[in-house]
Amino acid sequence: MKNSRRNFIKKTVAGTAAVSIGAILPGFSAKSYAGIIGANERIRVGVMGVNSRGLAVSSNFAVQEGCEVVYVSDVDTRAADKCIGAIEKLQHKRPAPAPDFRKALEDKNMDALIVTAPDHWHAPAALLACKAGKHVYLEKPCSHNPNEGELLVAAQKKYNRVLQMGNQRRSWPKVMEAIAELHNGIIGRPYFAKTWYSNNRASIGKGKEVPVPSWLNYELWQGPAPRQPYKDNLIHYNWHWFWNWGTGEALNNGTHMVDLARWGLKVDYPVKVSSAGGRYRYTDDWQTPDTQVITLEFDNNSMISWEGRSCNGQPVEGSSVGVLFYGETGSLLIEGGNAYKIFDLKGKIIKEVKQDDLIDPRNLSSPAQALDALHIRNFFDAIRNGAPLRSDIIGGHQSTLLVQLGNIAQRTGRTLQTDPKNGRILNDKDALQLWSREYEPGWEPKV
Repeated sequence: MKNSRRNFIKKTVAGTAAVSIGAILPGFSAKSYAGIIGANERIRVGVMGVNSRGLAVSSNFAVQEGCEVVYVSDVDTRAADKCIGAIEKLQHKRPAPAPDFRKALEDKNMDALIVTAPDHWHAPAALLACKAGKHVYLEKPCSHNPNEGELLVAAQKKYNRVLQMGNQRRSWPKVMEAIAELHNGIIGRPYFAKTWYSNNRASIGKGKEVPVPSWLNYELWQGPAPRQPYKDNLIHYNWHWFWNWGTGEALNNGTHMVDLARWGLKVDYPVKVSSAGGRYRYTDDWQTPDTQVITLEFDNNSMISWEGRSCNGQPVEGSSVGVLFYGETGSLLIEGGNAYKIFDLKGKIIKEVKQDDLIDPRNLSSPAQALDALHIRNFFDAIRNGAPLRSDIIGGHQSTLLVQLGNIAQRTGRTLQTDPKNGRILNDKDALQLWSREYEPGWEPKV
């Protein structure tokens, strides 16, 4: 007796879509592979938030074997229409519009939700999807605040869904190789990881309260966040720099490199966190730091630092983004791409592994499409046959929490002492006020 489509998704090992680093990546030629596998064997996904990054991620899903994008959800009708048209060209089948993603979640034939909306929506949307029985591909950061991260971990356990965070470098082959080299002792015991991100972002100016555009459902865009008036310098990207919706450069770009640092040093939660910085470059509405240095100390005698410069793009070690591990016998550098270098204690390169693909770390929407497809296919393999996720939600929460703690230290103006067992802040009632957030009444996320 044949399995139903949903039983197939849960139980069948789909060899044609198995994750293989050496496999040819599908979908990066003029002809899409989307129609090769029978429709009843596809993983059907909806995508929420498709203006920029969401358009790139959903397009990447659409060209993967055994996947069909069936719903496109966005509060901006222009973005939704653009994405629907793009997906239709890629997979030769038009996805349905679902302006409110919660309606898409009601479809029992949809298997997974891609969450690429603004940060304040990440955890609430993922929680709703898990409750609806959907798997979730969740862009970083996985949460707006630490409490939401803990809710996600609890929800994954309760609903037994595949929940992967989009820190895609976990699936880049040469980055994986670099971390393996590190763990195998290529530079002795690594004890310090320096991470950074730099850019030349312009001022966002002073916003004016103006009528909400006809193409925008601002009420749904705000969703769980407490209501604030619409201003003309907020949507679509500048929300990153407002605490009510965004999490600053630390979580916007710091999450990626701090995650690699945590992976390389084999650490989970810190014991001490400090931060220094501020809004130094311009006088405008930008609330989060444009210049920030976060320091995290761990109980295995190791440390991570993150330097963020949003408004001065001078590179570090020749790269706008990266992580440099310092060890007993040398150092290991991972820049923005799928490559790495190993140095001895005198700074001489003893090994260099170069990348084969062109990558632009400052590309806001799709810096590394082909490599990111490996992360997507790992997500599919976990759904189909229970393969281990390269970035499960526990690890995603741990890495996100590190930079969240940095922001809390920054906002309170003092060093935090934290529990190495769970990352919770110790003996600081004021700092604990930022462990969670206020929500618009009726929108509080729950497991």
